[in-house]
Amino acid sequence: MFIVTVTYTAPLDEVDRWRPAHGDWLNHLISRRSLVMAGRQVPLVGGVYLAPRMPAEELDRLLATDPYVLNGVATHSVLEFTPLLVSTGLENLKSQG
Repeated sequence: MFIVTVTYTAPLDEVDRWRPAHGDWLNHLISRRSLVMAGRQVPLVGGVYLAPRMPAEELDRLLATDPYVLNGVATHSVLEFTPLLVSTGLENLKSQG
């Protein structure tokens, strides 16, 4: 699995310009199960995604299509991990390791 952090590199008014396209991009990836979840950081300086197990190169290719990245208003940082302990009901995430 991967934790992806998004860091805005432009003022929020520039980021907001691309927010609808970014939201569509996220919804598409979540519907394909290429992302497990996505949300905003608090305070709003970027976001966080949880991505399932896949080749790192595939994740890199997906992240490169983010409208925020394509328009130069954000960057991504990726941390890979293996889930070992999970809450009841989320056991399927362990197989994502």
